[in-house]
Amino acid sequence: MTSETYDVVIAGGGINGVGVAQAATAAGYKTLLLEKNDHPGLETSSRSSKLIHGGLRYLESFELSLVRESLKERSLLLKLAPELVKLQTFNIPVYKNTSRSQLALHAGLSLYALLSGFKKESFYRRVKENRWSGLDQLSVKNLKAVFQYQDAQTDDHALTLAVMSSAINLGAEYLCNANVKSAEILPSSVRIDYLHAGQLKTVNSHVFINASGPWVYSMNQTITPVPKMQKPELIQGTHLVMNVAVQQAYYLEAPQDHRAVFLLPWKGQSLLGTTEQLYQGDPAKIAPLKKENEYLLEVFKHYFPTLDHSIAGDMAGCRVLTSDKKNPFKRSREIVLTVDNKQQPRVISMIGGKLTVYRKTAQKVIHLIRPSLPHKQAIADTAQLPLIPVERLC
Repeated sequence: MTSETYDVVIAGGGINGVGVAQAATAAGYKTLLLEKNDHPGLETSSRSSKLIHGGLRYLESFELSLVRESLKERSLLLKLAPELVKLQTFNIPVYKNTSRSQLALHAGLSLYALLSGFKKESFYRRVKENRWSGLDQLSVKNLKAVFQYQDAQTDDHALTLAVMSSAINLGAEYLCNANVKSAEILPSSVRIDYLHAGQLKTVNSHVFINASGPWVYSMNQTITPVPKMQKPELIQGTHLVMNVAVQQAYYLEAPQDHRAVFLLPWKGQSLLGTTEQLYQGDPAKIAPLKKENEYLLEVFKHYFPTLDHSIAGDMAGCRVLTSDKKNPFKRSREIVLTVDNKQQPRVISMIGGKLTVYRKTAQKVIHLIRPSLPHKQAIADTAQLPLIPVERLC
């Protein structure tokens, strides 16, 4: 059994975990990330809708600060990761029976542009009727208007790898196939036991970050003493990969329940998603359900009746949301950070969050844990670090 001391140890190599690793190392802290898989981003951070966006629909629930923050981070990521984050044209069709009126969409898109600081990429327009025929055979029956705006798209797994690579280049240590078994909060540190290469190993850290995504609650239960945490809910989201390749992206209102469903160009095919329903099983065993596939396919056929409807593949992931009586679609996507001790945190657990704002989330974590860390000199600013694609880390 070996033991080494770090300033920050992170369990989980999803986008939140690697974001904290990059931020902590940039702030000068000795950092270790433990990832139970072969390499980071294989779970939730590879099964998202692949969007770097402000969250247009969050305006309906008046989450203006989240939208503003997301739009700022979108603009920054377009500069830092031009090979990974690219602008995409989105279309919002409005039909006779669409629940959101043209006036409401005008107002929402105008506010979206305002919150972005009127950046060039945030302006929108109305597509002229004589150009509707160029919208991937979108159904024009009862079509009243089409609004067009821009957001950004990414490869979520590739972005996660790039952020972790950036952290490693700054000096962070990274171990794959390292499964945290338990942690103990001591008066001035946390002892973390993990299994790696068949051996049980121990490290000590001033702070332990629980960034284990869908496993955040079960990980919390392995800590002694167990920090207070309300058990979050896991929300299953399924995406379909359609054989047909659309040329533009679409923000669609599901005719069944008026939820937003995205259709996006994706590696020579199309990505359609997502669903939202409570999941109570093992996150490692999550899989698309027949009814989810049927729901998404019905949306696709409704808007694109003449396109090829064959499915190339499907995938399911888990969102982690705080327990709430609200429909999952209407719940906030703001990150929730729980601490064992507000004055001098030793353990931070990360619940939920958005891919787009992973960097700002990491900054919030660093702010919380500073009282528990020794003074160090920052060596870099994550707002200025380019993100370069890499194939793998282990």
